[in-house]
Amino acid sequence: MENTEQKFLKELDDKLWKSADKLRSNMDAANYKHVVLGLIFLKYVSDAFEERQEQLTELFQIASDDNIYYLPQEEFGSTNEYQSAIKEELEVLDYYREANVFWVPKAARWNTIKEKAVLPIGSVLWKDEAGNDVKLRSVSWLIDNALEEIEKSNTKLKGILNRISQYQLDNDKLIGLINTFSDTSFTKPVLGGQQLNLHSKDILGHVYEYFLGQFALAEGKQGGQYYTPKSIVTLIVEMLQPYSGRVYDPAMGSGGFFVSSDKFIEEHASEQHYNAAEQKKHISVYGQESNPTTWKLAAMNMAIRGIDFNFGKKNADTFLDDQHPDLRADFVMANPPFNVKDWWSETLADDVRWQYGTPPKGNANFAWVQHMLHHLAPTGSMGILLANGSMSSNTNNEGEIRKRLIEEDLVECMVALPGQLFTNTQIPACIWFLTKDKANGMVRSDKKRDRRGQFLFIDARNLGYMKDRVLRDFTSDDIAKVADTFHAWQQGEGYEDIAGFCKSASFDDIKKHDFVLTPGRYVGAEEQEDDGEPFAEKMARLTAQLSEQFAESKRLEEEIKRNLGGLGYEL
Repeated sequence: MENTEQKFLKELDDKLWKSADKLRSNMDAANYKHVVLGLIFLKYVSDAFEERQEQLTELFQIASDDNIYYLPQEEFGSTNEYQSAIKEELEVLDYYREANVFWVPKAARWNTIKEKAVLPIGSVLWKDEAGNDVKLRSVSWLIDNALEEIEKSNTKLKGILNRISQYQLDNDKLIGLINTFSDTSFTKPVLGGQQLNLHSKDILGHVYEYFLGQFALAEGKQGGQYYTPKSIVTLIVEMLQPYSGRVYDPAMGSGGFFVSSDKFIEEHASEQHYNAAEQKKHISVYGQESNPTTWKLAAMNMAIRGIDFNFGKKNADTFLDDQHPDLRADFVMANPPFNVKDWWSETLADDVRWQYGTPPKGNANFAWVQHMLHHLAPTGSMGILLANGSMSSNTNNEGEIRKRLIEEDLVECMVALPGQLFTNTQIPACIWFLTKDKANGMVRSDKKRDRRGQFLFIDARNLGYMKDRVLRDFTSDDIAKVADTFHAWQQGEGYEDIAGFCKSASFDDIKKHDFVLTPGRYVGAEEQEDDGEPFAEKMARLTAQLSEQFAESKRLEEEIKRNLGGLGYEL
């Protein structure tokens, strides 16, 4: 992305967040995200709708052999009649649906909201279908009415737009937000008078991603229930390469893995010699989420990006109410909550999903692993984020389950992550990559070799940088280094063990380590550069240097005491 576009997005982020953050004094962060994201959604769909209207207006006036929209002016008696005909034609719903643009009823259009929000409470807004006056009750009611009208006209959105009246926000606060968002355009981005090459969905997607990250920070511990750091999601997607097939996330949160899969296809389209829009038709996404508001948030996240999705009939517990019982996915990706204790039900005792051992009742880590394996296609692959304890714990059958997974040759790669990557937990984490076919199957079998009996370990704990005082992040080079290493090992081209970073191990190697999968045990220590100085000489030199420094420290200490004594102080 060019610097001007990055600058535009940065300024947009700062402006919108500064405005939205004013709500923090009035309501909990877990709630005001729904108000803000709801308003952003309304602004986006309205901007996209107006953009389509402008395109249609132009088409109505351009005569050509293949323009099915053309309205010849000579067929109308006057200019006013002609303009009225165009306005009437602009309200034909099919023109918008054919362009994959949400239909926005007049009551839900941004200009209507902005204009009506400042009217005195009780003002007549319009007539309803029965001819009765519709009066302004509050600004939050006006917004909820807009959301309801959009849901009625767009079946994809039915039941997923969160209403805001329940949060009882002051009218003035909402009017302030509306005015701020009114100065933002998702369809005509301009910076310094220069028109930028950014698509509306790109801008909206960026804003959504930024806000979810900020809300995760604001919410603290609970934020991680729906937000996974972008760099980790990107890393897993880059390693699994979901070009086509069914993608499943049983703990989807706001749908970050699906968004990244969509972006992955776009970014890699040219190098794979295919059309991104056509390729997306070969991807279908399935998800599940127990939190009702987060389930709606994920659905809205997909809808605004034009991603077809199946998130089940409702929000539901993945273990107790599987919304996709017959699904066998080509790619499964998830960041389930770590070390969940309160998950067990006696109805799960003989569950068909526990093929490799019954998970402990006090920790759901291996329940997530086996649930994902159950839903994995015979040639599928999966990546799951888990706490580091999953690599070595022998508590309550966990060691036996891990041993079975290794013996069945399901584990393909283990990646140890650095600390401080998450906003909501300091628990060290790792990524498990598993597959049911290490022979040469997978989705693109021609690019992979027979990897049976081999396991890749990557220690990425030294990668990344501190983006602020508390959070660490990966650079694009860090992500590429890990993903490229994985792919080179899979393909048998250009891979080599690197001390301290990666190691291709055998089953016997893992057996010697009692089936512990911690990468540090296998990759060893990073090789130190040899400076040519013999060890004995170096130790003698460093010891002498340390002795000199101790002596100098003692001298300085005595001098400070003398100086303080001269001033009448004793140390």
